[in-house]
Amino acid sequence: MSRTPVLSRRTLLRGMGALMALPLLDVMRPRTARAATPAPRRFVAFYTPCGIHMPKWTPGGVGAEWSLTPTLASLEPVKGDVLVLSGVDNLPGRPDGDGHHAAATAAFLSCVKARKTEGTNIRTGISLDQVLANAVGKATRYPSLELGIDQGRGIGNCDSGYACPYANNIAWAGPSTPVPKETKPRAAFERLFADFDPGVTQEELAKRKAYGLSIIDAVRDDAKALQGKLGTTDKRKLDEYFTGVRELELRVNAMDGTGPTCGAAVEPADSEDVREKTKAMLDLIVLAFQCDLTRTCTFMLGNARSQRVYSFLGLSGEHHAYSHHQRAQANYDALVKIDKWEVEQFSYLLQRMKGVLEEGGTLLDHSAVYFSSEIADGNMHEHKNLPILLAGRAGGAIAPGRHIRYEGQPLANLYVALLNMFGVPTATFGDDGSAPLPGLGA
Repeated sequence: MSRTPVLSRRTLLRGMGALMALPLLDVMRPRTARAATPAPRRFVAFYTPCGIHMPKWTPGGVGAEWSLTPTLASLEPVKGDVLVLSGVDNLPGRPDGDGHHAAATAAFLSCVKARKTEGTNIRTGISLDQVLANAVGKATRYPSLELGIDQGRGIGNCDSGYACPYANNIAWAGPSTPVPKETKPRAAFERLFADFDPGVTQEELAKRKAYGLSIIDAVRDDAKALQGKLGTTDKRKLDEYFTGVRELELRVNAMDGTGPTCGAAVEPADSEDVREKTKAMLDLIVLAFQCDLTRTCTFMLGNARSQRVYSFLGLSGEHHAYSHHQRAQANYDALVKIDKWEVEQFSYLLQRMKGVLEEGGTLLDHSAVYFSSEIADGNMHEHKNLPILLAGRAGGAIAPGRHIRYEGQPLANLYVALLNMFGVPTATFGDDGSAPLPGLGA
């Protein structure tokens, strides 16, 4: 029989009105089960808007003998951890008439055709991440985590008669229930790592605010007491975790020009620099997984029909306008710059996950990290041959480092396979998923 763990997985560090979650430590697991208990599997869906310029995306070669294209060049450090999947379609993303971006974004993780409406009678299907959250979310503090860069409108028409929730959400708890994403790094940080203790006194709150203490400083005494219960490996994990949290906290503070807050003050404004916001959000995902606060996360780098202007890439036009390239070389060139930058952010996430050591491998080894867009070519609004990357090993269920070519396989079949990897037995998903996508394993 396994002995009771020394420390509960629900343990929080406390101090001066702050509550701070801990990473998953060995002392939180039954002693006789530590060597036999695998690290949990995690899932990330990384959404990019407006499609991809496919001629600069699709690798040459198949199997392990594939070559990185200009758009995928930043994946070189993690090439052996990535699958490139070609020939996968999401036909339920096709709209009734116009509205390709919103309709396909609604179907991005649901693979269910969205009802065309500008009103509140929206309807699509439950998304993959929420099926996973229902299955594995009870083991963590948060069943799922939804993050993004752009908030967007919650009502009205956002794409040729399709309501705004379709364009601004990829997570759906049910057919008519989008799960809103958090778009402010400070709010996400405070929620995950610096909760406000409802039992604290006003004197403690005032002290923390007056001294401008970081979350690490606030819980320092509790952390020192914990150190005496930890072995060498756990001490290393805790030090790495504290370092990561503190570095992220400093970056979040720098984004809005303020110091740490006690959690009771008015929320400060966040920087709208997409580069800073994106890296902060991706670091939050890594830390949330490292802390085992959640095992399922979605991230939207933009909303459907994104009108972002990437001036830092030397561009003056909007992303959506470039995506309707009309076969103009200047638009192709602009799209390649945007696509490369988007993949660079994905590569950053993968490299951060690969740098986190866990029992039996790395955080990336124990995860499935999915990257795609709602369509392929933005000018043609193609719902076939989508740009898809699947990184990580999902605890050994995925054999990465390859380019796999399919012919008209439903995207929903990929989701069936992922659900099976996470212990959800099913042969169907969405409108057209009927079997696990073959070839993903060894």
